[in-house]
Amino acid sequence: MDPSTLSLAQEMDFSLWALFARATFTVKIVMLMLLGASFWAWAIIIQKHIMYRLARREAEAFEQQFWSGEPLDELFEQIGPDPRGQSQRIFAAGMIEWRRSHRDDGGLIAGAQARIDRSMDVTIAKEAEGLTRGLGFLATTGSTAPFIGLFGTVWGIKHAFEEIAIAQNTNLAVVAPGISEALVATALGLLAAIPAVIFYNKLNSDSDRIVGGYEGFADEFATILSRQLDS
Repeated sequence: MDPSTLSLAQEMDFSLWALFARATFTVKIVMLMLLGASFWAWAIIIQKHIMYRLARREAEAFEQQFWSGEPLDELFEQIGPDPRGQSQRIFAAGMIEWRRSHRDDGGLIAGAQARIDRSMDVTIAKEAEGLTRGLGFLATTGSTAPFIGLFGTVWGIKHAFEEIAIAQNTNLAVVAPGISEALVATALGLLAAIPAVIFYNKLNSDSDRIVGGYEGFADEFATILSRQLDS
């Protein structure tokens, strides 16, 4: 390699900040979008991890309390009609409908079992929506970020070749900076996409297991109420 070209290549700054600063406006926008998507994805991942851990802990604590043998009416009075825990809200929904299904003379209004089941199903659906809120962003980031990064790379390489044509110089020292800047966009796309895909699958599976636990509890609770309805 020509000594002057080698000296020029050694003097160039190839740090990430320098590559970003030298990139075209379009590539900078792509990089900033991908960085923002990556930070937002990690915020969702951390928030969901904490939420799911608390939800599992709350469900285990409430089920121990539920199966402790304490009368259901007393348990309902303790947690109140508007509890904070997810399992407690499902239980409260069933108990509220159970009490509403009794007439003033103590008899039961027809169709009580179906209304109790429907009330708990609606509450479970609301809890499931809260658990999965934000996961769609992870799925979108995982599927689109590599292509957004690729767009930035293609645009950056296009600009690099335009500069080569203007300079009429194909030395590596001239080509390398533009290519390096362009490839950073692809790297950022992968940086955003890979964690988003991995944690979307994990968090979606965790959410399904938690909701499955809620549904199992609701079925057991409905069975207990059904026995009282038939007695």
